Amino acid sequence: MDIAFDKSTDGLVPAIIQDDSTSKVLMLGYMNEKALEQTTLLGKVTFFSRSKKRLWTKGEDSGNYLKLVSIKLDCDKDTLLVRVNPVGPTCHLGSDTCWNEINEASYGFISKLEEVISERKNDNAESKSYVNSLFRSGINKIAQKVGEEAVETVIEAMDNNNRLFLEESSDLLFHYLILLQAKGYTLKDIEEVLRKRHKEQ
Repeated sequence: MDIAFDKSTDGLVPAIIQDDSTSKVLMLGYMNEKALEQTTLLGKVTFFSRSKKRLWTKGEDSGNYLKLVSIKLDCDKDTLLVRVNPVGPTCHLGSDTCWNEINEASYGFISKLEEVISERKNDNAESKSYVNSLFRSGINKIAQKVGEEAVETVIEAMDNNNRLFLEESSDLLFHYLILLQAKGYTLKDIEEVLRKRHKEQ
């Protein structure tokens, strides 16, 4: 790996640590050539500690190691992206990341939509929201709506109107997210099942 170790900074380059499963950025550390060699050799992320002035394997005291998955070099050849499987919290203060974030997968706007559905589910009985009314109607009504939207999506898939196909697909996904929460689950649970299947193949 042709890395531009900067001699003016003791040969250190930034190493961005990212969870391989969730893609969350966990922390930022610094590596020199020896730290990079040690990381590759041990399979555990090792930094050069600027405060201790020595190599430091993350987790050597706490047991919260960062198990190496892959290392990539950026376009300027002076920053590393290190993908890992963390063992325990990453931050020395006990949080999942050094930004005090929960290390969970994010599906962009879909995750935001899941949050909104959860909020609507817990609204009071006087709520006039469509989502809340579905939850109050019960699991049978929600499942029926998913079935209806699935049929409409299939019908549009066999037609040539792409706009209507996308509209019905969106309705199907929306109601499926509601059904998941009505059963006490989220997309994260579905992802875990798919990951397990993928590993078994």
